[in-house]
Amino acid sequence: MFELSGEHIVLVGAMLLFVAVMAGKVAYRFGAPALLLFLGVGMLFGWDFISFNSPELTQFIGMIALCIILFSGGMDTQFQEIKPIIAPGLVLATVGVILTALILAAFVALVAPWLGFEVSFPMALLLAATMSSTDSASVFSILRSKKQGLREKLRPLLELESGSNDPMAYMLTVLMIGILTHKGVSTGIAVNMLNVVVQLVMGALMGYLIGRAAVWAINRIKLENTSLYSVLLLAFIFFSFSFTDLVHGNGYLAVYISGLVVGNHRITQQRTLRVFFDGFTWLMQIVMFLMLGLLVDTRELVQPEVLILGGLVGFFMIVAARPLSVFLCLLPFRKFSTKARWYISWVGLRGAVPILFALYPVVAELPHADLMFNVVFLSTILSLMVQGTTVSGMANALGLAFEEREASFDINMHEDMTAGMTEVEVNEQMLHSGRTLKEITLPENTLVMMICREGDYFVPQGKTELQVGDKLLVITDRKEELASTYREMGIDEVMKHH
Repeated sequence: MFELSGEHIVLVGAMLLFVAVMAGKVAYRFGAPALLLFLGVGMLFGWDFISFNSPELTQFIGMIALCIILFSGGMDTQFQEIKPIIAPGLVLATVGVILTALILAAFVALVAPWLGFEVSFPMALLLAATMSSTDSASVFSILRSKKQGLREKLRPLLELESGSNDPMAYMLTVLMIGILTHKGVSTGIAVNMLNVVVQLVMGALMGYLIGRAAVWAINRIKLENTSLYSVLLLAFIFFSFSFTDLVHGNGYLAVYISGLVVGNHRITQQRTLRVFFDGFTWLMQIVMFLMLGLLVDTRELVQPEVLILGGLVGFFMIVAARPLSVFLCLLPFRKFSTKARWYISWVGLRGAVPILFALYPVVAELPHADLMFNVVFLSTILSLMVQGTTVSGMANALGLAFEEREASFDINMHEDMTAGMTEVEVNEQMLHSGRTLKEITLPENTLVMMICREGDYFVPQGKTELQVGDKLLVITDRKEELASTYREMGIDEVMKHH
C-alpha cells in the first residue's frame, strides 16, 4: 500500500487526473456517465495502491467542489428557460426531498431488522436524508453531454431541481445529526422546522444580494489583467457560501442563487468566465469523485450486509421512493403528461453529493456511520449504473426526446455590442419570393454575414442562391422586426448568439 506523502502527491494527482480524463472519453463513447468512471478510478487506485483515510479532508474538498458545481450550474441556467417551471421545480426541490426522505426512511426502518440491524427511525431518517437530493454534478454533466432535447421543458426542470435541492438535503442531514447527538433535542421540532425555513430564506436573500454585488463589482472594476476576473468571481463564490453560513443561512442555496443572478446579467468578460468555470467545474467534479473513490474501503463494500442493504435501498429509491415523491409533488401541476412524470422520476440520479453528505455522520462519529456511508456509496453506484446509462434511452422510449440542433457558428460578441446575432435554417417558405439572397425580405439594418452549407462556410453576395437546409448567420439591430419576419417565414427554431 502506497502512503501519500508530500513529494508523491503531485505525481499521483497527475496520474489520477490523466486516467480520469481518459475514462471520461471512454464513458462518452459507450454512453456511460463519466462521473461513474471517475469514481471507479478512485476505487481502483484505493484498492491496493494508495492509502487515503481522511473523511475530514474529503468533506472539506467536497464542500469547495460543491460550491463551484452549484455556482456554475446556476450561471449556465437561463432564467427565461426556468421561468415557466419554477413552481414545480421548487416543490420538487423542497417538498420532494422531504417526501423522499420519509418514504425511504420508513423502508429502511422496516427492512434493516430483518438483516440483523437495529436501526431507530431517526437513524433511518438520517440515512435517507443523505440520499434525498438528486445530484447536480451527475444531472448537469449527463444532460449537457447528451446532444438531445427533451419535450415539456423537462431539461430546465431537472436542472433546476438538481441544482436547488441539495440545500434541503443538507439541512435535513445536519438536523438529524443534531437530534441523534442530542444537540437538537432540547430545541423541539417546531423550532428546528423554523430554523430550516430561516436558513432557506436567508440563503436565497444573501445569494441574490451577493450575486448582484458580484455583477456590480465585475462591471465597475476595470482590471488590466482580464484573467483576474475569474479570481474575483471565485472570491465572490466562497464569500457567498461562508458569509451566508455565518449569518445562519444556507450557504449552498446562496451559491446557486448567486450563480443564477450572475449568469442572467451582462458582465464583463462573460464568455471568458463561462469557459473558465466550465473547465474548473469539471476539475472539481473529477477531484471530488476521485477522493470519494479513494476514501471508500472496497473490501467493506462487498460485505454481505452492505451488499444486501445497499442493493435494497438503491432499488427501492429507484422504483418507489423517487416515483412516489415526484407524482405526489406534481399533482397540482396538470400540464405534465404521465410519461413526463415517469421520466422525471427516472432521472433522479444520485452521485457525489449523497456520498459527501454521508460523510457527516462519520465525522460526527455516530454509531453505524461507516455502514451508512457504505450503503449510500453502493446505492449511488447502482443509481449511476442503472439510471445514468439510460437517460437518453428512457427519453426515447417515452417519446420525450428530439434531436437538438447544434450551432453551426461559434461567435464571441463583445459585451458592449447592442446588435443581435441569430442563426436560422433556410426552409421552403423563406424561398417563396425568390431563391437569391437579395430576394429575401429582411428588415433594414439586417445583414446575412455567413452561410454554412453542408459543413462549408462562405460569405454570401446578393446574387448567392440559397438552398433549403442552409444555415444563415444574421446580425441586426432591429431584433423585434427580425423576430416577426422569422415567424412570417415559418421559422420556429432560432438560435441566438451572445
